[in-house]
Amino acid sequence: MKLEVLRISSQEDSTNGILFDITDGERKFLCYTIEDEFRADKVRGETRIPEGEYKLTLRTEGGYHQRYTAKYGAWHRGMIYVNNVPNFEWILWHTGNTDESTAGCLILGSSQNENITKKDGFVGASVVAYKKVYPSIADAIESGEEVTVNYVDYDHREGGRFLLPLSPRTGASGGGVKKILRRY
Repeated sequence: MKLEVLRISSQEDSTNGILFDITDGERKFLCYTIEDEFRADKVRGETRIPEGEYKLTLRTEGGYHQRYTAKYGAWHRGMIYVNNVPNFEWILWHTGNTDESTAGCLILGSSQNENITKKDGFVGASVVAYKKVYPSIADAIESGEEVTVNYVDYDHREGGRFLLPLSPRTGASGGGVKKILRRY
């Protein structure tokens, strides 16, 4: 299974995005996303992960797993975990509404507000999106299928910089910005 997060708007405090399933070579919309903003230098709990391709697995320990097991019962089989992110630990996909719900993790939502006038951004109906997206990913992981996600920086940040995405890279070698162009 191949997934893709297109980051479409990184502003002062958050990044809006869209999650797609691209397994069959077509983009199938899954949900909206929100995460922390882009920063050239990482600030703990306030920076999105680098662009690149990462393997997803299920994490069956930790506080989020315990809370989600209590909330969802046997339906929940482990947190969607983004593996081998350079300079980050325990990057998960979970529910929430704004960038305040995340410390580098990806928040899923069924609706989205722009993050230009509302600096924290917003995704709504997060539990609905999580319940829609989670089963097929968890099933694929549990069946032994390799599940990957490619985070693509395809966003414009206020201040005049446009980030051009790199071709997919493995999480181990990181990712980054191909060029930064000044807007005239």
